[in-house]
Amino acid sequence: MCTQLSPCHADGTPHTVATHPEQGWSLLCDGTIHFDDTGELHPDGSIIPPHRLTPAA
Repeated sequence: MCTQLSPCHADGTPHTVATHPEQGWSLLCDGTIHFDDTGELHPDGSIIPPHRLTPAA
């Protein structure tokens, strides 16, 4: 991971260090990539799939 990223806050709460709304993602200080569709890709390769709400029928 890049060592030039700003460190996370002392309380451990990740904050955004780079954002690309035109591409739909943001980079957090802990190396996590957060996607606008609510999915995440963690530095260890684990993922959190998008958790979109489905409209009521």
